[in-house]
Amino acid sequence: MFAKIANMIDTFTTKMGEITSMLIIPLLAVVVYEVIMRYGFNAPTTWGFEVTTFLYGMHYMFGISYTDVKNGHVRVDIFTALAPKKVQAAISVLTNLVFFMPVMVCMVIWSSEFAMFSVQGLERNPTSWAPSIYPYKIIMALCLLFLLLQGISNLIKDLQVLTGKEVQ
Repeated sequence: MFAKIANMIDTFTTKMGEITSMLIIPLLAVVVYEVIMRYGFNAPTTWGFEVTTFLYGMHYMFGISYTDVKNGHVRVDIFTALAPKKVQAAISVLTNLVFFMPVMVCMVIWSSEFAMFSVQGLERNPTSWAPSIYPYKIIMALCLLFLLLQGISNLIKDLQVLTGKEVQ
């Protein structure tokens, strides 16, 4: 049952990462448009920089859990690289439970409160363009939740290694 949960989370994270990786296309379009307007016509937009920042931020936030499912985050494994797989899994479980889970639970709670406060006030960016920023804060909270879920999947997989029932 836990293996199915881990596989479902991994599949969700992978699909979400593949879909949201396409945010690079509108990001590229906005940057190209802004450069043409700024340097070709000497008419920079008031919104180009902010849209670029928001699109890149969303691309980055959605990519965090995708990078985790693909095991792409930087690790300092000089102490564990030569250890047996079960020892590596035990250390991973310990660090997951002691460091990752408490931090991520707090991050999800706090970012959700941050997003709700922003939604209640219909928060806008204090710039000349003044776009609504509460949708981006909601996305930030969701992406941190996705990372927490991926951490749960990783914990399940490490526990499976420890018990000898490795997830395929």
